Amino acid sequence: MLTEQEVLQALKQVEDPDLKQDIVSLGFVKNLIMTDAEVKFSIQLTTPACPVKEQLKEQSLQAVKLIAGNRVIKIDLTSDVKASAHKKAAVLPQVKNVIAVASGKGGVGKSTVAANLALALQRSGARVGLLDADIYGPSMPLMFGITASPHVNEEQQIVPIEKHGLKIMSMGFLSKDDAPVIWRGPMVHGIIQQFLTKVAWGELDYLVIDLPPGTGDAQLTLTQLAPLSGAVIVTTPQEVSLIDARKGLKMFQKVNVPILGIVENMSYYLDSNGKRIAIFGAGGGERTARELQVPFLGEIPIEPQVAAAGDQGEPIVIKIPDSAAGVAFKSVAGRVAQELSIENMKGPELPSDFKLAWKTK
Repeated sequence: MLTEQEVLQALKQVEDPDLKQDIVSLGFVKNLIMTDAEVKFSIQLTTPACPVKEQLKEQSLQAVKLIAGNRVIKIDLTSDVKASAHKKAAVLPQVKNVIAVASGKGGVGKSTVAANLALALQRSGARVGLLDADIYGPSMPLMFGITASPHVNEEQQIVPIEKHGLKIMSMGFLSKDDAPVIWRGPMVHGIIQQFLTKVAWGELDYLVIDLPPGTGDAQLTLTQLAPLSGAVIVTTPQEVSLIDARKGLKMFQKVNVPILGIVENMSYYLDSNGKRIAIFGAGGGERTARELQVPFLGEIPIEPQVAAAGDQGEPIVIKIPDSAAGVAFKSVAGRVAQELSIENMKGPELPSDFKLAWKTK
């Protein structure tokens, strides 16, 4: 007779490559059922966007096959996204993870990355929201083809607009036509606070926040008010972009926001023969990530369809998911979810005063 303990022992040979522990010790193996005819169980991952989920499933299948005899082996992949260790209960209490997408300068495609990152996470099966925090230059209404205005519910909360399965909120939904937003710092602070506390986001696995470029009022307000789980830094290969990316990255480090990694946008162009042409240089993003000891999340190629899809209100992950850029965004989303899971498994750090008290004993 095959026992439950024998199956679990076999599955202990399967290790999560990021968390460096076996899937049994991590508590990933659930609902193990055995009969004379089959062995059935599920593997509960920390994110539906896990880039190694098929690898874990195949390794588990092979491990159990060695002891299962003629039994049929059935494995279901499920997920339970962990809440951030940096969470503040008073702000966004139903949102498990808040991801800031930032850049040190404009023109690097940060909003395009934020929109497609959010969509790729949603298409993996996660519950996702997208907050356009670029108060002065909101772009999400155009990128998602949204012309409607949000309404206020009975609890006096703004209800975000839903598109392609995302819950989206933007200053562009509230301002009229092409009128510029001319606000001083305290007003920016106020509207961002409302977006965080007065919007009916509901239960989300991830809230992606598209920050304005630079390190000004909006960024500082968000780091003070929002329970940021981590930051994604967007750059292009040029040295001038990399210099500004370093500044943005160091800003988050100073306020103790984990850096999930660097994305290099507009990384290369594929010609008609499939040859990579490095228009703006090569390897800068990866080199900077290595220099600053943060993860490199991937390269996004230059494709005319990316800009066209955004202008038409259907980001590339929706319009042409199998394009080179669409596949790259899916890969980056997997890496972001992966790094966030690793960060969340570390647990919250002890307060500094506790550490000091412990050291003096």
